Formats: sequence, C-alpha cells, structure tokens
Amino acid sequence: MKAKAITLNVNGRRHQVTLFPNVTLLEALRDLNYTDVKNGCEKGDCGACAVEMNGKVINSCLVLAWQADGAQIITNAGLGTMENPHPLQEAFADAGAVQCGYCTSGMIMAAKALLDENPNPSETEIREGISGNLCRCTGYTQIINAVQMAAKKMTQQRSQQ
Repeated sequence: MKAKAITLNVNGRRHQVTLFPNVTLLEALRDLNYTDVKNGCEKGDCGACAVEMNGKVINSCLVLAWQADGAQIITNAGLGTMENPHPLQEAFADAGAVQCGYCTSGMIMAAKALLDENPNPSETEIREGISGNLCRCTGYTQIINAVQMAAKKMTQQRSQQ
C-alpha cells in the first residue's frame, strides 16, 4: 500500500495530507486535531463521529479519508463560534442536552441534517432523525427539547430575513 496525497477541506480550512488507503476520515480528522469528532464505536453504530460531507451527514468512521479527497467537510465546531453559536449548539447548552458531551457533536450534526430537510419536525421525526446516534447520559428528553428549541429559533430567524 502506498500513501497518497489528498486534500481535506474542513470547516473552511484546506489541509494537504499524505495518507495510506486504510486510514478512515475519522482518523484523519482526529490527526488534524478536530477533537469534536469523537471515536466511539468505529462501526457506524453510535454516531459520535458524524460530520457533514458535501452537504450530507455521514459517520466518518465508515468513510476512507481518500473518499473525502476534495470534499467539503463540516464538523460541529465549524457550525458556529463561541461568540456566535449555531442555534443547535446554543439550544443543546440551554436545554441541558450536553451532559458528558461525548455524543453532542454527532447529535448536533444529525439534528442539523434533520432541520435542513424538515424545519418543523414532530417529536417522532426528531427521534427518527437522531436514531443513528447513541447517548448514555441524557435519556434523550433534553436532546429532543434542544432540537425543538433550535427549530423554533431557526424558523424565527428565517421569518425575520
């Protein structure tokens, strides 16, 4: 196996890296210090490593880094800043949906994908939208509340534009 030079575009930053073909996107992101992308199960079961790649949320543990060559990748950290958080980030904090925080980035990415498709989801649709993500702390009630809060805020922001 030969290493290959690829470009990873993450949160608006371009990274030139040389990787072997068996390196996952998760491993590459962690090596680039994107610590908001968590290594949970390495099998696509927990969603802790979820990122947006070219507009679609994927589990980065199931994608080889080479497959992401040239793609636009957004992690939770790329959604907002401390001064100007994304409504989902703010809602997760306000609703107490963070707890230990391990699942939070992946949960927020799954919730973002849901709200991008359905700006006003029902509780059942929220549960379906985050069903690929596991949380061992919150019991999901706070997470569902956070998604509902963010959906409402995002709808208000859109109507003010």
